[in-house]
Amino acid sequence: MNKIMPVEEATRFSRFGYGLLNEGDFESPPLVLLMGPYSAGKTTFVEHLLGRSFPGQRVGPEPTTDKFCAIMNGNEDRVVPGNALTVTPGTPYNGLQKFGNNFLARFEGSYVTGCEVLKNLTIIDTPGVLSGKKQSTGRSYSYADVLDWFVERSDMIILLFDVQKLDISDEMGSAIKSLEKSADKIRVVLNKSDGISHQHLMKVYGALLWNLGRIITTPEVTRVYLGSFWSEPLKNVETSALIEREMAELMNDLGILPRMGAVRKINDMVKRIRQVRVHAILVDHLRNEMPSMFNKEKRKKALLQDLPSVFRTVMSMHSLSYGDFPNIDKFRSGMEAMDFTKLPKLQGNRMKKGRRIQDLNRALMIAIPDLLCRVPGISKSCKLESVNSKISLQLS
Repeated sequence: MNKIMPVEEATRFSRFGYGLLNEGDFESPPLVLLMGPYSAGKTTFVEHLLGRSFPGQRVGPEPTTDKFCAIMNGNEDRVVPGNALTVTPGTPYNGLQKFGNNFLARFEGSYVTGCEVLKNLTIIDTPGVLSGKKQSTGRSYSYADVLDWFVERSDMIILLFDVQKLDISDEMGSAIKSLEKSADKIRVVLNKSDGISHQHLMKVYGALLWNLGRIITTPEVTRVYLGSFWSEPLKNVETSALIEREMAELMNDLGILPRMGAVRKINDMVKRIRQVRVHAILVDHLRNEMPSMFNKEKRKKALLQDLPSVFRTVMSMHSLSYGDFPNIDKFRSGMEAMDFTKLPKLQGNRMKKGRRIQDLNRALMIAIPDLLCRVPGISKSCKLESVNSKISLQLS
């Protein structure tokens, strides 16, 4: 982290849609993000998972959860307002301050005491996705931007659908589409599955898969779990055994999440370092393309208009992967207000004459592999690889 921060600050990386990292991003337990239309059973799912209600809980057939709620382990049951939560030490929510008071008034933390599940997980309950203009005009903050922030930091995303209300609105489709880059984190739950017959359930299951296949355009078929997550026993004896097995599989996926949390955080750190490195190289290239005297604004405008060509040139010059490059529109938007003649050069003083970028390369090649070797379950294979390396060196 000490290697990343100086480069992020020098290149103003946070202005391009990335929040600054803090200790809470690495020390907090895995995040599980709940999404879905209103009245799909998200809050009741949390209650089922915890085995009890939580402070600030609101349940009903109408849109009741109008806030983003972080449900966490605590020493006492209490609700913490969003503004206070974003400055609480040890939490990963500091970056949410950029969305302003309109969002923070709709964000809160719910501390729950004596819950074993929350000792290893944090659950984010989200407002139900509304249909039509209510989704955008009914909220005084950008739901899509806030959702992107949580998706980036989540270890698992659970999409809940009500078996009786399967229609995916355009707004819900757009929200799901934004998850495409995190498709490996998604688990889809067809909730309240015990409320219909076995034959009807199979039809609904197939229809949901077809709808999701049109939105999430990945080669793999999205895994859909059947379930009925509430305190009452299953209604339909015909499907109860199947639903119980499906619910057990989902609980098992949640159970192994804490063990995979360390690997996920390391994976996210590697991704971040690669993004920061590409960003620094892009900024350096744009600075070097600027004239020393005249027509600076004209040249800046030309560079911004021809960013696809700039990306290809930088990728070729530095042998970079296109997957590490930022979204062109977001990058252009972030660069428009910046003075290109004041951008940091890789060999300049702000980048310590190239040492900053070398630190990132060393982190990827040495520090991260060393950190990965300390993760339980991986350390043994690392030791074996180390022994094999020593033997091969001796033989050579």
